[in-house]
Amino acid sequence: MTPDQRDEITASVAAHEDLGPRYDAAVAEGLVERIGEEIDKRVDARLRTMNQQAPATPPAAPPATHARGAGSGLVLGIVSLVFGTGATSVVLSNATDNAVAQTLMVLLIWTAIAVINVANARRR
Repeated sequence: MTPDQRDEITASVAAHEDLGPRYDAAVAEGLVERIGEEIDKRVDARLRTMNQQAPATPPAAPPATHARGAGSGLVLGIVSLVFGTGATSVVLSNATDNAVAQTLMVLLIWTAIAVINVANARRR
């Protein structure tokens, strides 16, 4: 996670604290959207790299479909865990009296990550 990404997440959590519980959904949606966009960028970059490294002529025996996509799935899984852990740490490290809001933010973060991973798995 880059310092800019940490700053964005910290700003989202600060906005959540400033705005109060009425804006929980809006702040959470913005955070999830930014995390999703970053994951999409990384996956797209990885897929471009994989496509550029592909040989010009097809191999004699094409590899199984699931074996070729396993690398990008692994990358997405690792990136998801890194972002999820970082976002969870930021949410939980900000001392607030509203444990319910923190719990909802953490659940929202991990739900969004799960949705992204399932959508990616179904796309293959």
